This record gives sequence, C-alpha cells and structure tokens, in this order.
Amino acid sequence: MAKSVAIIGAGVSGLTCGVLFAERGFAVRIFAEQVGTKTTSGAAGALWFPYDAEPADKVIPWALATYKVLVDLCDNNPSVLALKLDGFKPSSLQTGVSMIELRQYCRADSIKVPNWAHKLGGVATALPATPEQCEGGRDVGGHNFSDGFSLRVPLMDTTIYVDYLVSRFEKAGGEIKNDVCFEKLEDVDRQFDHAINCAGIGARELARDPDLEPHRGQIAIVPKIDNLDCAIVCDDTTLMYAIPRTNDCVFGGTNDVSDNLDPNPETTKAIVAECSRVLEIESPRVLRERVGLRPFRKSGVRLEKEKLRDGRTVIHNYGHGGSGFTLSWGCAREVLNLSGA
Repeated sequence: MAKSVAIIGAGVSGLTCGVLFAERGFAVRIFAEQVGTKTTSGAAGALWFPYDAEPADKVIPWALATYKVLVDLCDNNPSVLALKLDGFKPSSLQTGVSMIELRQYCRADSIKVPNWAHKLGGVATALPATPEQCEGGRDVGGHNFSDGFSLRVPLMDTTIYVDYLVSRFEKAGGEIKNDVCFEKLEDVDRQFDHAINCAGIGARELARDPDLEPHRGQIAIVPKIDNLDCAIVCDDTTLMYAIPRTNDCVFGGTNDVSDNLDPNPETTKAIVAECSRVLEIESPRVLRERVGLRPFRKSGVRLEKEKLRDGRTVIHNYGHGGSGFTLSWGCAREVLNLSGA
C-alpha cells in the first residue's frame, strides 16, 4: 500500500509539498481552515525574490532551487508552448508563471547587487531611468530613487498559479479537507505515516512557537497599468511595490508586526498614492484590498523533524516570511528528503 501523508496548511508551501508527494505515489491529504487564494498566499505579490526570511545561507539555496522549477513552469517556456501546439488546450497547461523584469530600488544611499543576483544576470541600474531600460518602453519613475538594480525573475499570478497547484495536486490523487482546525499536532490521525506542518502563521499556536510573528502585508488590487511590464520594488522603511499581472496590478505595501487581517482604508489610500507617484500616473480605482500575515520566524525558517509527545514524528516547514512562493519548491524538496522517500 502507498504510504500516507497528512499536510497541515493549504497555502503555497502546503500545496507544493502536496504535489511533490502525490506525484510520487503517496496518498496525500491536506487539512486546512482555508484553501488557496483565501490563504495568506492569495494576498501575496508572489514575485520571486528572497524577502523577510532568514538565514541567508539556507534561504538562498532554497530560493535558487525554486527559481529553476518556476522557469520550467513559465507559460511562455518553449517546452510548454510546444505542448500547446501539439493539440493540448492552453487552459489545461496555464500555470500563471511568467518571467518579468524586476527593478529593485532604494530612496537613499546605494544598493549592492547581491552575489546570487549576479548569477541570475542582475545588473546595476543607471539612474535616472530611461524608457529603453524597461521592457514596455515606459519611464517608471526611476529618477525618484537614488540607486537600483534589475534582473529577470519569475512572477506567479496567484489568481492562476494557486489554482494550478490545486488542480495538479488533485490530478495526482491528492485530497483537500478544508474548514479543519487542529489545536495541536497530535490531533492528526494516526493512520498517516507522515505529518507535515505547513501551517504558516498558524504554526505559532499549533507548534507552540514563540519565535513566529505575523508581518502584516496589505495590498491594493488595481486595473492593469498601460505599458507597465516591469515589477517595481523599493523595500526601504516605506515599502512600495507595483507588480503587473495578467488581468490587474498589485500595489503594495506594508510590513508591520500585527495580526490584524482587516484592510485599513487609510493605508490603502497611502499605498495607491505612493505607487501612483512613482509610476507618475493618476491614482487608479481600487478593485480589491487584501491583507496577509507573512509568517516571519525570528530564529529562521523552520525546516526540520521533531518528535511529538505521543512518539510520532512531524516535519516542520514554516516561517518563510515574505518568501513563501520564492522558497516553495526548494523547501518542499527538502521535506521530501527528510521524509526518507
């Protein structure tokens, strides 16, 4: 009989782990209060970039491993396009992953291009920005900043990518049970051979982990911005980002220690104003507001085995901060290795 796996959490970490295990023949069931786009993952900008996660010596290898997988999943990847030409329906292969130019800026001082970014083709940006420096030919207001660098990275449109993971997981035989809330890890049924904790910020109570703290991120979803084909990010004290997606654009953001999930209208107004100032456009209308709690762990991402009080073993995979999508495949592969599969 196939070994069975229980995964707690149906955000990007839980779903990615689910896909890896299910496609290797495990009987996998995901338990979660909320699924997919209703989770913190659904409120993410989901631009590949290591952010708000430690320690770097582990985070960067996990991020680079994920980068390689996401490049292969791009909807404009030649191998995917070939399948489409072979008679497959595009909708059956749509992943919501694409490559985009990321322009990382600061408002004062200078930015050193990280070593890992150099390896991916990252280059310093000459300021002020010129129209030719952005793929869409748009001056994105680079002269509002003092320094920056650019590189091409994967972008996961959460309105598509999360559903793609769910579909891929279920196609492999996986099952999702929502509206499930465990009070402790020992509540997982003993029938499962493996238990994997991908509960995100929920692990604070579930795993009794005081190192985990909620970094509140608020975003505003606005209509597509004409000719904006670059993702613009500035993570100074006032966090700002504008990320164009298939059908809309994400404006952000915040990174405050808080567990308040209610959107603040004044914060939304400030986010839209700052993004509009940088992009030099009239403030667009707001389609939706979202708040997510980044599960930042002060002692670093927790990816390890632990013996429970009842003698069973759980594999923890949480504390990814603002890098859940960025670390998803690299961490899932390590979980798979820790399971002995």
